[in-house]
Amino acid sequence: MTSRAGHQQSHSHGNRAADGDGHHSHTEAERYSARRHPEHVVLDIGRDVGALIIHTDPSMHGVEIEISAAAHDDAREHKEVLEREIDARPAFAAVFDKIREGSYTLWIDGVPVQRDVVVTGSSVSELDWTGRIRGREGSAIDRSGAAAGTAR
Repeated sequence: MTSRAGHQQSHSHGNRAADGDGHHSHTEAERYSARRHPEHVVLDIGRDVGALIIHTDPSMHGVEIEISAAAHDDAREHKEVLEREIDARPAFAAVFDKIREGSYTLWIDGVPVQRDVVVTGSSVSELDWTGRIRGREGSAIDRSGAAAGTAR
């Protein structure tokens, strides 16, 4: 996915040395996440490739969630939680598509938040993190119950 300014919205963090701890500027991405996204989401899924949607609270808006295949913690990609619309109401979610079938770990700020998330080919898995993990407004991330969230 690419923003109008051309910034790739999902890219690998395989080389974690951007500023010594793997963080880098997301000025364009921050502008991208700042607006509401009423447009439809097109998912690239098929045979052995699926998608994962993570539903969150509004406090997670703009937070970057990373994903890595199980046992490959250093090879991560990320998506930001965006404000979208479901049934004409605001909804906050991160959408990962083109995910190879398998087991994954989800990360926030370099910390594993949920492991063993299963993505199945030709389908869309969903996690409900509402009420379980807080974003910027809560300053610290509340991981209590995060492991209880399951893909549906």
